[in-house]
Amino acid sequence: MSAPSNAIRNLGPAVNEPIRSYAPGEPERAALKARLRAMEKERPDIPLVIGGKEVRTGIAAQATAPHKHRHVTATWHRARPRDVAAAVRAATAARKEWASWRFEDRAAVLLRAADLLATSWRDTINAATMLGQSKTAFQAEIDAACELIDFWRFNVQFATELYEEQPISAPGTMNMVDYRGLEGFVYAITPFNFTSIAGNLPTAPALMGCTVVWKPSNTAILSGWHIMQLLREAGLPDGVINFVPGDAAAITGQLLDHRDLGGIHFTGSTAVFNSMWETVGRNIGAYRSYPRIVGETGGKDFIVAHQSADPVTLAAAIVRGSFEFQGQKCSAASRIYVPRSLWNEVRDRVVAMMKSIRMGDVADFRNFMGAVIDRKAFDRISDYLADAKKRAKIVCGGGADAKTGWFIEPTLVETKDPGYRLMCEEIFGPVVTAYAYPDAKWKETLRTVDATSPYALTGAVFARDRKAVAEAQTALRNAAGNFYVNDKPTGAVVGQQPFGGARSSGTNDKAGSKLNLVRWTSARTVKETYNAARDYRYPFMDAE
Repeated sequence: MSAPSNAIRNLGPAVNEPIRSYAPGEPERAALKARLRAMEKERPDIPLVIGGKEVRTGIAAQATAPHKHRHVTATWHRARPRDVAAAVRAATAARKEWASWRFEDRAAVLLRAADLLATSWRDTINAATMLGQSKTAFQAEIDAACELIDFWRFNVQFATELYEEQPISAPGTMNMVDYRGLEGFVYAITPFNFTSIAGNLPTAPALMGCTVVWKPSNTAILSGWHIMQLLREAGLPDGVINFVPGDAAAITGQLLDHRDLGGIHFTGSTAVFNSMWETVGRNIGAYRSYPRIVGETGGKDFIVAHQSADPVTLAAAIVRGSFEFQGQKCSAASRIYVPRSLWNEVRDRVVAMMKSIRMGDVADFRNFMGAVIDRKAFDRISDYLADAKKRAKIVCGGGADAKTGWFIEPTLVETKDPGYRLMCEEIFGPVVTAYAYPDAKWKETLRTVDATSPYALTGAVFARDRKAVAEAQTALRNAAGNFYVNDKPTGAVVGQQPFGGARSSGTNDKAGSKLNLVRWTSARTVKETYNAARDYRYPFMDAE
């Protein structure tokens, strides 16, 4: 229970964490390299954490580095059904006290975690992300360090603003809205591709007074484990977040059948999210309350260029937007629409940059790309490349090599068919497909962009003609939840571009914003009357 206090604390405005460059000669570069070398020699035995207790089930699995798939980075333990049930009991037991804490005390845990990550934990979380998920130093820095720090700090600011939203009070009364945590546990399911998402999905509900069962990605277990340790060091009470790695289908099935399911916070594939929603629908009469369902899912993100676009900036955006972190971003550019009058120049500029890209072990800071996450991803992307060789034209790249790591070359495909499957289906790899459209069919092309994909996550327009920008913004208003003008469709910053999409890309509850946090509260209106009526009768009832 929090210490009594009459103070209403000013926690101050959040500020985005500065991004380190790790340029040659900088001490931060040497420190990160040293931590990465040390971590490569470590092999932690990663347990479950339930009610603050570490549980080793003996059902062990190995985590490996994608760029060196024979290198074991950790051994981790899989949850059994009884462990999942124990996690729910721990979350339930912790909820009463955690929800009763003053908001400032809950916030202090995340603010301390943010400061620890900004300082003493930064190299560890970054190195774990590099080693376990094959991110370069810069990609790890903007994700595992800066974005996660921003999530924790800005969520506190947004929650403060939400709590300050109160109704008016008429004379003789006092009104308030009590923002309660959900009555039940929140199930957080996090992906491999963003360490920041792994840290945000369990902690955003926790900040609002909820308790959580967290299922981390099995292919990002190393960074997930270090996040859990960081939160414990920051003072997170036992049972508030329970770390439960294991078989996703089995854990999900068990938790979605539980009557105390209060909410789902999910990032992953559209198919999995749809399946979860269907299960909740079938079970809806068995729950204590209607579960809150928040999901960010797939994307088939676009760049559409007008004939007035600058070819130089367009080409750079295609390369960065398509190939950073091997295209394993739900926001990555995957389909490109370029007017025929610009295509040859844009294509040649993109190819020239692609040929200079280095790919390999992320410990070599000269590399722009690492490996895709695992064999399953490697095989899926390889199948798309094989199809492109038969039905389209591979302009550059197209190679795949699994001898030492799961390496897919950055690949540019050209198609004559805007409905070709590589223009429609999510690939989640370093493959971008371009369609050169007739210059005169700008408006028709905008309609094609809007109608081609079921997703609506991110997109970008490149044009120097302001009328063209306005036309694209109008025609594509519902085609992307995050829309960019003359910039790549990746790199949303917390506090600047709240992230999320609609259609088959999710519920668009905007991670890193007040819109997301309100989903983890159940509001209660409280009215107090100072001088209540003593008679049931009203004046209109009096006789003439």
